[in-house]
Amino acid sequence: MNSSSIPQPDSGTAETAPVTTGRRTVYLIVLVVLPVLLPALAVPAAWGWGIGPRDVVIAVVMYLISIFGIAIGYHRLFTHRAFKCARPLRIALMLAGGMAVEGPVTLWTAEHRRHHKYADREGDPHSPWRYGDDGLALLRGMTHAHIGWFFTARRRSSPRHWVPDLLADPDVRRFDAAYPAVAALSFALPAVVGGLWSMSWTGAWTAFFWGGLVRYAVVHHVTWSVNSVAHTFGDRPFRTRDRSSNVRWVALLTLGEGWHNWHHVEPTCARHGVLRGQLDPSARLIRWFERAGWAHDVHWPSSDRLAARRTDPARPARPDRRD
Repeated sequence: MNSSSIPQPDSGTAETAPVTTGRRTVYLIVLVVLPVLLPALAVPAAWGWGIGPRDVVIAVVMYLISIFGIAIGYHRLFTHRAFKCARPLRIALMLAGGMAVEGPVTLWTAEHRRHHKYADREGDPHSPWRYGDDGLALLRGMTHAHIGWFFTARRRSSPRHWVPDLLADPDVRRFDAAYPAVAALSFALPAVVGGLWSMSWTGAWTAFFWGGLVRYAVVHHVTWSVNSVAHTFGDRPFRTRDRSSNVRWVALLTLGEGWHNWHHVEPTCARHGVLRGQLDPSARLIRWFERAGWAHDVHWPSSDRLAARRTDPARPARPDRRD
């Protein structure tokens, strides 16, 4: 790839829709500034008053809800339809994804479906290769892929074009309408739990800070690292037309999403970590849903497909259905 830039589509087609200045300002504050500022504030806060076991438990639980909500709900269920499930579980996963405060499910899904169509090419909303593949150009591209695209993009993916299936779902429409309340709940819930657990306003405040604000910022950086890091570094054991890669530490923090290479080969597959040693907790949880009768029509990896796309056939794959 040469050093020429990769422009965003701005043709006015149905694939994208213009973003107002007011909405871009909200994106700047919620998706760019705060996720950078809050981890920086967490350092002196931890040094000053510390973080107690209660706050750690609340923050970890909220983190797991948020990441599983994005990985299993927003991503594997709603975006790629890797499985089907009963309505209560579908709604629960949608709410869990909303707790990550990464936007309504229709917009998140629309952006990700467009990403898959144009991955690392013109039209990809967040490719780290946008400005080229050398030195500062790549650094600038990674910054763009990580958080910059939220504010710089003058057009966003149009839900009407990309997610008509979700727009036809009454539960999804109600969720989108109630999304501001879901986002508020993401911060209020840890504060209420912390307050009731400690029976103090101090406990409510510290839980709000660590389990609400800091957790939300960390979740953002972790999930967006799939866009920036896992499209730049890592290994690529399967042939793809893009630069999707496997990065172990990203996979660990995202509960399986960092095994990104196979995902771009088979987006509808419920398991992303398909090679031995690639732990995928999100796939395991889907397996438990399936065994409990809550999920069905799950798309598990095919041994034939794995073998056909391998770049190194000597490395063992794990196409079976065991976890």
